[in-house]
Amino acid sequence: MPVHPRTTADVLVVGGGIIGLVTAWRAAQRGLRTVLADPDPGGGAAQVAAGMLAAVTELHYGEETLLGLNLASARRYPDFVAELEEASGQDTGYRACGTLAVALDADDRAHLRELHALQRRCGLDSVWLTGRDCRRLEPMLAPGVRGGLRVDGDHQIDPRRLASALLVACERAGVAFHRAWATRLTVDGNRATGALLGPPGTPPGESPAGASPEPAGVSHEVDADQVVLAAGSLSGRLAGVPDEILPPVRPVKGQVLRLAVPAPRAPFLSRTVRAVVRGSQVYLVPRANGELVVGATSEELGWDTTVTAGGVYELLRDAHELVPGITELPLTETRAGLRPGSPDNAPLLGPTELPGLLLATGHYRNGVLLTPVTGDALADALVSGELPEEARPFTPHRFSPARQEASV
Repeated sequence: MPVHPRTTADVLVVGGGIIGLVTAWRAAQRGLRTVLADPDPGGGAAQVAAGMLAAVTELHYGEETLLGLNLASARRYPDFVAELEEASGQDTGYRACGTLAVALDADDRAHLRELHALQRRCGLDSVWLTGRDCRRLEPMLAPGVRGGLRVDGDHQIDPRRLASALLVACERAGVAFHRAWATRLTVDGNRATGALLGPPGTPPGESPAGASPEPAGVSHEVDADQVVLAAGSLSGRLAGVPDEILPPVRPVKGQVLRLAVPAPRAPFLSRTVRAVVRGSQVYLVPRANGELVVGATSEELGWDTTVTAGGVYELLRDAHELVPGITELPLTETRAGLRPGSPDNAPLLGPTELPGLLLATGHYRNGVLLTPVTGDALADALVSGELPEEARPFTPHRFSPARQEASV
């Protein structure tokens, strides 16, 4: 057997997106020796996400339990941002600007009315506006807007800046970074004990964490008392994890556009604007620096991250119907990324049935919103072995074979 260099830690976090970073930061703050493995920490889905903190306007039927977690995280955001910006010395682009959801035809108006009723039943704060009221708030809206919901509590953050600030905060808190893919979970005596890491720059191939079934050229081994698997859509593909423990996450492709409002910038949009156009969600998120993010497609296409002409066309077409002036703006970036979807669209948080292995994955469209509450929940679980009450409905155990058989 080859002898590899070894590192010993209290916690190994596999995956360096915003969920992995916030988990590592909070663990280090609790005094745990923390190692994070990722070839490009700060990358991942956050580089594509729009950063809407939309607990209210993202409410969907059947997701009332998830709503509680989303609201808990949204409430944490002001204090979380203040702490993170002080710890990192970086601006995260957090804006308490509110959101306006609008309808463009009678069918969309009826759907939005139903959503408003659901929000009211859930005790949420949203206000119904006429089309004229919507255009008074946002003069760039199309004349055909039929009505809308004003949600003053749904804000935004710049996920790229958030990731950068978390990276610096981790470094300052003493997190050790291994810029390499984890290739295999190590298990000893029915307990997770760390992971093997590939050489820096090793391409991931088809598995997460770089992993071919029998990794070659392993250059490092991390021994850890606890391992947190936070590799986003790749979390279900780490070699060495028992099949019955692998998280049931899948990649959901999203294409996003970025445009620029040229200086000197007249107000284009003052808040996030979103709508359903031809059955597809479209949103426009204005940044303070003049950037305008337009998204997002939702495509079940496996691991494909190709930006397509059709995806760009559909986003621009739908955005143009919502805000006609958008077609005059320079198009500065097109990008596609992969959201980590789960069977019930909710995250998997905390200890698994394999001792020593915890999950922080499956956040789907709410990864940015759930960053604060995920960091707190995983830190509690790492220290005490228990999730806080608000996170307990999202334990990985809900997908265990034994529980699923019992529910049949």
